[in-house]
Amino acid sequence: MFSKFKEIIRGINAINTTPFTENKEIDWELLGQNIDYLLTNGIKAIYPCGNTGEFYSLTIEEAKEVTRFVVERNKGRAKVIAGIGYDYKTASHLAKYYEDIGADGIMIHQPINPFMQENGLIEYYNSIATSTHLPILLYVRQQNITINVLRQVAQLPNVVGIKYAVNDLISFAKTVQEVNEDVVWVCGSAEMWTPFFFIAGAEGFTSGLVNVDTKRSFQLLDALKDKRFTEAMQIWNEIRPFEELRERYMNGNNVSVVKEAMNQLGLSNGVVRAPLSRLSTEEVNELKVTLKDWGILTELTK
Repeated sequence: MFSKFKEIIRGINAINTTPFTENKEIDWELLGQNIDYLLTNGIKAIYPCGNTGEFYSLTIEEAKEVTRFVVERNKGRAKVIAGIGYDYKTASHLAKYYEDIGADGIMIHQPINPFMQENGLIEYYNSIATSTHLPILLYVRQQNITINVLRQVAQLPNVVGIKYAVNDLISFAKTVQEVNEDVVWVCGSAEMWTPFFFIAGAEGFTSGLVNVDTKRSFQLLDALKDKRFTEAMQIWNEIRPFEELRERYMNGNNVSVVKEAMNQLGLSNGVVRAPLSRLSTEEVNELKVTLKDWGILTELTK
């Protein structure tokens, strides 16, 4: 079931940005340009309302509007897999809405409730999964979503993938081995961690970098698929300064770096919503050096 969908997510899973105007309203023109850029450059899975899309800075109505816009802009060229979250009723409501407007799948964000128990998590995921016919990916960011939870939830017929973003490779490897279900494991920590997750069982990865430069992400994917690990690590080393800048402040820079890089390349304007903020002058200059080293920032794009 969902074999074609699974094949798509065994590649690059692009988390698009949500551009904002200077007064922090959604900039629909820039959002359209962002989606067009991804599609033109060969991306086959696009995730509106992911964390790089600042999902938790959007209202529920904005999340609906963004997803509808992306579905309509996409015109069936890629799989649109939209993020949902909050309480299970809200998440189920969004899942039904996304199905009605023609999204291809949904990604359930890590629950934000500070208190979680295994039985409660299983009930949470089951309630959402039974509200839609769409294929589902779970987004795991904390180990309190245990192996036992994942083992049981992975048995649901429309749970097809697990985006794993806990950077503990031993725990990830154990989880892949023990959750013996037909799900696709996706490295949820982007290119910085992808080579290591692939060795442990991942088959695809999420990327914010592709909003800036798709070439290196595809080069990394191709090298890993072909088991050309020396080449993969050379590409990883090129990407590393960008991803290390994103990881600063306990990943607080994650979105700001992507948006500022897009700004420097003339692809967006760099505006983020609180609680995020724009990069410091020093970080802007540091990022500029990386983009110049990659050969994609020239005098004409400044």
